[in-house]
Amino acid sequence: MKTRAPSSFPLSASTSLVPSTLGPSAFDQRTVNAETGLFAFDPGFSSTASYQSKITFIDGEKGILLHRGYPIEQLALKTNFTELTYLLLYGELPTQPQYQNFCANMAQHRLLNEQIRNFFNGFRRDTHPMAILCGTVSALSSFHKEAFDTSLFENRECAARQLIAKIPTIAAWAYKYTIGEPFIYPEEELSFSENILHMLFARPGRKETINPVLARAIDRILLLHADHEQNASSTAVRLVGSTGANPFACISAGIAALWGPAHGGANEAALDMFHQIGSKKNIPAFLEKVKNKNSGIRLMGFGHRIYRNVDPRAKLIQASCHEVIETLGLERDPMLDLAMELERIAKEDDYFISRKLYPNVDFYSGLILRALGIPTSMFTALFAIARTSGWASQWLEMTTDPNNRIMRPRQIYTGETFRNVVALKERPI
Repeated sequence: MKTRAPSSFPLSASTSLVPSTLGPSAFDQRTVNAETGLFAFDPGFSSTASYQSKITFIDGEKGILLHRGYPIEQLALKTNFTELTYLLLYGELPTQPQYQNFCANMAQHRLLNEQIRNFFNGFRRDTHPMAILCGTVSALSSFHKEAFDTSLFENRECAARQLIAKIPTIAAWAYKYTIGEPFIYPEEELSFSENILHMLFARPGRKETINPVLARAIDRILLLHADHEQNASSTAVRLVGSTGANPFACISAGIAALWGPAHGGANEAALDMFHQIGSKKNIPAFLEKVKNKNSGIRLMGFGHRIYRNVDPRAKLIQASCHEVIETLGLERDPMLDLAMELERIAKEDDYFISRKLYPNVDFYSGLILRALGIPTSMFTALFAIARTSGWASQWLEMTTDPNNRIMRPRQIYTGETFRNVVALKERPI
């Protein structure tokens, strides 16, 4: 039920509130334009709620992240990525039989139509994996025509599962294509995360043993990146979905949005920063440049637009980072050593403490992926694999939302006012 806005609220008495179960409510501004002739101006939509959702809740001030009401800390320690995917899709954690059936169904969807192999030949060998991923995911729609009929829940559900299962195969093949190695097919008996490592690093004729510590680290990265409320890519998925586009086109739009360095490329940018610093002795001078607003130097992998406290995902992935480094014997890796020293100094510096610039999830995930031997060009593709579960869940939720309508934001026009056209021959030279 909508509640009236309090009398002190700077809007008309007829304005109503859209309540939430956690976090701030919103005033319903759908009638504001009709009543006042005004639009709401909110660049970046940082103060605008465009959807009602039951999937993810974030409290940036307190550092809280919930999926379907479950704290991310508990999910990371007590579930795996596949369980979380089921939770995001269906609203509840799976029972043992449900989990087994879901794993079996997802395993069947991992394979790609053999004709899709031909798609890769159209790309240059030095193509960024995200370009291949974006184009090939959209092209999947030509092999799954049933996904165009979204009036049936079975079709929508099947498309969501197919996307979540197939995108890791496409991403791994994109990597293999760029390095000139044969494609590796997924194995049904391997878990979701084990299959990613298998398809990335296995070679024909060589048996690949998956280290459980490394598989667990990948699984945690996927789990922590699965969904994060209405970020740019999730909003892109919903925006395209509001037109009635097929789900493959919608997820392709999400991938394109994620590709931007201000969104999914943050962990790659953090590693680039480590290379820029060069060695531990250069850290103090680098941080002084960061503090200088005129330098244009940013401290990548620290802080977050939403979190004004410690990113709860960062604390969880930090443990995985150190576990991977120890397992692989990389304690003396100069790059990792530099990163750990940068973390220590920044966390003790009053400048960064006062601004609540703590290491975020991108700081540690980049280190883990580097330690695993995954090239930086694949970092965002791994992010896309994780986020597909969130995108698919957001898309499914949107299709049943009674308030869903084609998105059509308005603008504040700042151009020329009315002018008369002068014929070409009459215009001054």
